[in-house]
This record gives sequence, structure tokens and C-alpha cells, in this order.
Amino acid sequence: MDNIVDLVESQVIASVNEKNHLELAAKSTANIVFLLTGNLITTKKYLDQLKKYNKTTFIHVDFIDGLSNTRSAIEYIANVWQPKGIITTKSNLIKFAKEEGLMTIQRIFLIDGSAMRKGIEISDASRPDAIEVLPGIMPSIIDNLTKLTRLPIIAGGLISEKQQIIDGLEAGALAMSAGDPQLWNLNL
Repeated sequence: MDNIVDLVESQVIASVNEKNHLELAAKSTANIVFLLTGNLITTKKYLDQLKKYNKTTFIHVDFIDGLSNTRSAIEYIANVWQPKGIITTKSNLIKFAKEEGLMTIQRIFLIDGSAMRKGIEISDASRPDAIEVLPGIMPSIIDNLTKLTRLPIIAGGLISEKQQIIDGLEAGALAMSAGDPQLWNLNL
């Protein structure tokens, strides 16, 4: 099984939340793409398009229209769509995906200290390959998280400038996910 740290070539992850950004992500220098758009019909096409450009793709299952939060949905994703892995806020889906051989990223929203502690507890129990924290514009919090868990931290959300990416990386994030296509070719 791959290690997510070994997969990261570009420390900027293309986070695609609009269909019209797919080609920009495919042609970007980002080697990892987080797919946050699609439905039961289009997601396979999107994945195939990204695979043509050798992109390592993770599907955010919470955002795929028509997809249920069940073991059979994860089995379908693993066997038919075949992404590298999934992103989700739901720890039970992390467990199912790991059983199917998919890599997993647990997404955590850091709204306060309690949410941060609960997110670490959930991640310790579900054992994802990495944690994605949002918003990603809090270097001091990223630094604290890297001390609280041995899991790699990916930060995203509200990223709008190169300096925010640099600050997050310097604080200890493995990579930063950004939805702005202008940030996908920074060669970091």
C-alpha cells in the first residue's frame, strides 16, 4: 500500500469543485487532485480524464451527488471508479474504504479547540492515511496539530494566495489543497 507522503510531488493539491476546472487541474503541475464535484454519471468520466494526465485522484465522497454513505457505495467506488482514495468527514466511510484498499483522508473543520480535539480522537480511531483540516489559513493551528498527531496534515479552505500556502507548509503541513486554479502551478 502506498504512503501518502510518498505520493506528494507537488505540495499544492488541485481541489476541483467546478467541472470547468477539470482540464486546468489535469494540465497543472499539481500531481494530486481532490475531486469535489460530480454525480453518479459524471464522476467516472472526470476520473478517467484526470488519469489520462497521470493525476493521483481522491474523491470527496460527501460531495458526489447521488452517492449514499454506505459500504456498498464505497465498494462501487473502489471497484468501478477506482480512484486512489477518498476524502470524507465520516469515520465509518474511512473504515469501509480502507477495507476496500483505498487510501483515505479524514476531513476536519476546525471551528474551535473542542472540534480540533474531537477531530484528532476520530482520526486516531479511524486511522486514515492523512487528515485534511479546514480552514487552512491558520499556521499556528497547523503547527499544533502536527504535534498532536503522527498523521500527515493537509490544509485547505480559504486559500487565496501563494504566501498562505507557504505559511501552511512552513507550519508543518504535508501539502495545501487550493480551489483556485491560479495556485495549482506554483512548483512547490
